[in-house]
Amino acid sequence: MHDPAIYLASVLGLGMVAQWIAWRLKLPSILLLLGFGFAAGQYFGPPDDYLKPELLFPFVSLCVAVILFEGGLTLRFSELRESGRAVLRLCSIGALVAWVLITIAAILCLGFDWRISVLVGAILTVTGPTVIAPLLRQIKPSKRVGATAKWEGILIDPVGAVLAVLVLQGILSGSMQAAVGAAALGILKTALIGGILGVVAAWILEQLLKRHLIPDYLENAVLLAVSVGMFVVSNTLQHESGLLAVTVFGIALANQKSVSVRHVIEFKEHLRVLLISVLFVLLSGRIVWSEMRELGWGAVGFLAALIFVVRPLSVWASTVGTSLTHRERWFLCFLAPRGIVAAAVASVFSIELLHAAEQGVLPLGLENQARLLAPLTFVVIVGTVAFYGLAAAPIARRLELAQARPQGILFVGADAWVRAVAKAVQNNGIPVLLVDTNPQQILRARMDGLPTALGNVLSESIGERLDLSGIGRLLAVTPNDEINSLAAMEYAHVFGRSEIYQLAPWESRSTSSAGSPQHMRGRSMFSGAPTHAALRYLFHNGAVVKETNLTEQFTIDDFDALYGDTAVILFAIDSEGIMSVRGAEHEQPLGPGQKVLALVQPPVEESENGKV
Repeated sequence: MHDPAIYLASVLGLGMVAQWIAWRLKLPSILLLLGFGFAAGQYFGPPDDYLKPELLFPFVSLCVAVILFEGGLTLRFSELRESGRAVLRLCSIGALVAWVLITIAAILCLGFDWRISVLVGAILTVTGPTVIAPLLRQIKPSKRVGATAKWEGILIDPVGAVLAVLVLQGILSGSMQAAVGAAALGILKTALIGGILGVVAAWILEQLLKRHLIPDYLENAVLLAVSVGMFVVSNTLQHESGLLAVTVFGIALANQKSVSVRHVIEFKEHLRVLLISVLFVLLSGRIVWSEMRELGWGAVGFLAALIFVVRPLSVWASTVGTSLTHRERWFLCFLAPRGIVAAAVASVFSIELLHAAEQGVLPLGLENQARLLAPLTFVVIVGTVAFYGLAAAPIARRLELAQARPQGILFVGADAWVRAVAKAVQNNGIPVLLVDTNPQQILRARMDGLPTALGNVLSESIGERLDLSGIGRLLAVTPNDEINSLAAMEYAHVFGRSEIYQLAPWESRSTSSAGSPQHMRGRSMFSGAPTHAALRYLFHNGAVVKETNLTEQFTIDDFDALYGDTAVILFAIDSEGIMSVRGAEHEQPLGPGQKVLALVQPPVEESENGKV
């Protein structure tokens, strides 16, 4: 069965199935993508049977360029205020230390020739933004260390790729000493060509978008075409400078102030998931099991050296004297998974070395080791993704840089009743953060001892300032239904739609609903789906936030009988301290062992059986 259409459709289907299973099981998706790709390679045969290498590897390179462009779009200069020095040193001193140590590990553990070992070291200096971003989204570490890891993961990729190209040129020239001068010139040309092209392209696109010379429906397509075209032009002018060019292009676009590129970021995020799924299935399908076995136990020792020796030493050597704390540095020591860039570069370079061997250009004795370059890289990818994917979150929690399941609430709005609710939540040990445009409301909240931020929650500036450490959900509780809906849409990608809640809209008598369409709203919250006006009315008429422990003797039915229909149950907290927002959707029944937070009118006589 050698029908390319069937093969490509199967690759896409397997990629989506792997992503879905990873989401359901909360596992790193790359592990499943690699497994599915290897299985597809055994069943269908290698991708080379369907796509010639002359087509496959340019396709892989273009996809990697798009992925790095998308990564650049997520980088904000404001994140570097506290971590800029650490990022710079990790991408320079850290990369150099890692390169040297990986080279030594390849010689000692794998018995590779020093020339191939130097190339392996250069390729594996890169981490994996395609892996780090999902891990950070899952772990939700503190703001500074999260920004540091994200910037390093994206910027180190073009650095490592350029370094690997220069090493490859040195190997093929037959003299590493003669290649030193060419390497220095190559680095300078790469920086100038890639940097200038990226900045100029971003400025031109900014002017076109600002003057509305590109229609809305073409913006995503034009940016995609420009990033791909610029990657090819840059590579034509200087080999492998394209990765730097598209990264700079993305960073420059993300940090200009004239036009919003938020919709482009959302499109590229979806495209990135698709490309990563296809690329890993394709590239892992090229791996031959006999080559994996040939690496032997030396590959295990090499992997252990990368995780437990190379990464910690490179992090500590490069972050001495920075503002990072010891806990943050330890966390970075255990976050260096390799991803698609390492896989793509290793696969392409292995092919180039084998072609050079066929033409008699490659030095004698290196052909077999060149053939093992791609399998070794995939061993490293699988091992690092498995280790860091399983260990990074517990380590972050152990270092008190993250929470297993963030319970905190971001309140959009700070009216009097909202402050009372937030204070009750805070008193139960759950972090809160209130955002409002009204200085008086924010001042009163601060006087109540509540963390606050003054500004429009929809603005990019306040989004960059918010420290969401420990915050796991959003409650949009302003009097304006449209603002609530916009806030819900804005932060859905931060917390996930399942953790975005919004007050019920005001309903007119002449229409079914005067609020926003359902697909533009957050989940309905609080029992009875009260409106902002109803909650404000209750609070100003004497209602208070009460905390009640449910027991076998004092059940939820007793609670209802005591407080009546006017009571609004806000939250439920189980015996493990996990809080849920009460709402109309799929509510779990309340029972003994749970604590209820509700807005109630105090009864004349309170029950003696429950804490009220």
